[in-house]
Amino acid sequence: MKRRTFLHLAAGSALAATQPLAFSQSTKVRVGYLHTLAVDGQMWLADSMGLWKKEGLDMEFIKFQTGLELFQAMSGGSIDVLTTGAVLSNFPARGQGKVFLINDVEFATAQLWVHPDMGIEKIADLKGKKVSTTTGTTAHVFLDNALRANGVDPKEVQLVNQRMPDAVTAFISKAVPAVALWVPFNVSVRSRVPTAKMLVDASAYYPKTAIVGGWAARNEFYDKNREVLARIVKVWAVANDVMIKQPEQSLDTLQKNYYKDVPLADLKEQLGAQKMFTSAEWSKMYADGTVTKWLQQVTDFFSGFASIPNALPASQYFDPKLYLDTVKA
Repeated sequence: MKRRTFLHLAAGSALAATQPLAFSQSTKVRVGYLHTLAVDGQMWLADSMGLWKKEGLDMEFIKFQTGLELFQAMSGGSIDVLTTGAVLSNFPARGQGKVFLINDVEFATAQLWVHPDMGIEKIADLKGKKVSTTTGTTAHVFLDNALRANGVDPKEVQLVNQRMPDAVTAFISKAVPAVALWVPFNVSVRSRVPTAKMLVDASAYYPKTAIVGGWAARNEFYDKNREVLARIVKVWAVANDVMIKQPEQSLDTLQKNYYKDVPLADLKEQLGAQKMFTSAEWSKMYADGTVTKWLQQVTDFFSGFASIPNALPASQYFDPKLYLDTVKA
C-alpha cells in the first residue's frame, strides 16, 4: 500500500471514531510556528492528510524563527495560536497567552557544542568563556541546566545572545568556543566543523528538568473559541498517533512535502531527539499533573532569568480540561 494512501486511511478511520461534527463553513485560524520537527511535525502531518479541512478549520500557517517572535506576534494580534518550544513556559506566565496542548518533550533536541582546540574539553572549562545561544529559548534553558548540573554558576559564563542562525555562524567561524543550539542546527555544525564536539544534550537531565513544547492561544481567542481549540486538539491527536505508530511513512511524507531541504536521515535523527507519547498516554499525564509540573519547571527558570514580576503558575496559564474533554484515555 502506498504510504500516502495508508496515512489517509489511518486518519479517516481515526476521525470517524471521534464522530466528527458537520461544519457549514470553515473557521479561519492564523497559526504561527517554528519549522523544526519537534514543533510542527504533527501539524504538517495533519495537513498532509487533510485533517484540518475535515474538521472545518482553514489554517493559515505563518513561519517564525524563534518562539520569542511568535509570542510577540500573538500579543500584537497578528496570529491566533502558535506552536513552539520552551518559550511556552515564558510568556503565558506573564499573562500573555494560554497553553492548551503539548507536542512532546524536547528530550535531546537541545545540544551543547564546543571547540576542543579552543580549550573546551568539559563543561567546567566554560567558566569565563563565551557561549552563544538564543536567550529565553529551549537551548538557553538546557544550557542553564547543564551548567548547574556540572557545578558551574551560569553567571560565570559570558552568554552571547543571538538569533540561532547567527549563533551557529559565530560558532562555526570560531568567534565563540561554544554554542547551545537546538536541532537541526547541529547538522551544519557537524558537517562544517568536523573537529567540533557535542558535550551533552538535554536527555542527560530528563525528567528532572524536562522541557516541553506545544501550543498556546491568544487570551481573547482562548476565551471565545474553545470549541475551535478542541477541534485543533482532536486533529492533533489523530496525527500524533499516526506519527508514533507509522514513523517511517510519516517521515517520508513530511520530508517529501514539508522538509524538502532536509535529508531523510537528518529528519529521522530529529525524530529520535524528541520524546513522544500517544494521545492516551498524554491524557494520563494531563490528568495526574505531570504536564503542569513540567511547564512549571521551565517557568521557574524564566522567573529567575527574566525576573518576571508576579509570574503566573502553570496551574493558572494551563488548563488540562480542554484536552481531557476532547481526548479520552
